[in-house]
Amino acid sequence: MQILKMSFRHLFRQLLGVCLLVSTAASAETIRVGAQMTGSLNWELSYIKEKGLDKAAGLDIVVVPMATTEAGKVALVGGAVDIILSDWLWVGRERSLGVKLTFMPYSSALGAVMVPAESPIRSLADLAGKSVGVAGGPLDKSWLLLRALAQREGLDLAAKAQPAYAAPPLINQKVIAGELDAAVQFWNFCVPLQAKGFRALIEIEAVEKQLGAKGAVGIVGFVFKEEFAASRTELLARFFDLSRKSRAALAQDSTAWAAVMERLKVSDPTVREIYRTRYSAGQTHRSADEEEADARILFSALATTGGTDLVGNAKTLDTGVFYRPGKR
Repeated sequence: MQILKMSFRHLFRQLLGVCLLVSTAASAETIRVGAQMTGSLNWELSYIKEKGLDKAAGLDIVVVPMATTEAGKVALVGGAVDIILSDWLWVGRERSLGVKLTFMPYSSALGAVMVPAESPIRSLADLAGKSVGVAGGPLDKSWLLLRALAQREGLDLAAKAQPAYAAPPLINQKVIAGELDAAVQFWNFCVPLQAKGFRALIEIEAVEKQLGAKGAVGIVGFVFKEEFAASRTELLARFFDLSRKSRAALAQDSTAWAAVMERLKVSDPTVREIYRTRYSAGQTHRSADEEEADARILFSALATTGGTDLVGNAKTLDTGVFYRPGKR
């Protein structure tokens, strides 16, 4: 009889567990996230799903693969996804065209100007007459910020240096081969250069501060429509909380970080640690007010160097660019 009671209790617990799982799945709210499969956001989303954090939070995160950042923008505006990663410059431009998007800071990691360890280049002035590889094209934010700072020192980098625009991997190949004197690179492509002994002439975060920013600016962030935010405020709060927790876990948990590096096929311990250091440094912790104040300062510099090709008809950063729950 006692055995039968124990068996019944065990069966009851199993059935209760199944019912709870079914109930959670049925009540889970869906959010469609457009993400590049090679980007850091996908690392975090993979961690969230592997740990079941999304289900525990009552979320069904549908990851929609995106080939490029431009594809993500098209998908968001067209309604194929609910949220993507982009920058507040694009959000400001879209808002000036009547598309009501809004922005939540995600990362301040941009990159650096990298040069060989033995390079005679020691300052921005030394870039005059030198070949400079620029990842991301002539409207790359890091390049434009660098140009804005150089202009304050009386140097027109676009005219006095020899910029070469190409994809990040090609830029690295050329600068390693000695075919370029310097490289303006994204943070993750700075890693292999640093591992090969290259040094940072200047970090883009330092450029931002010299232009007047008070702290590291989260230029990259989650972008979504105002109408989505208005009807899904609580859902977004849970999603952002999961994002913060997953970033913190990857920065602190060696096992979780090792899984990311294995996915990227990075086996060198030194390279792994450089990746982790740069990734961790990009985590944002500031308030929307602090971020917006610095964004306005940098917007002015970027608009001056990038012009209408970059910011469109926007003269200033619209007050609705930065997301504040409960405000429209």
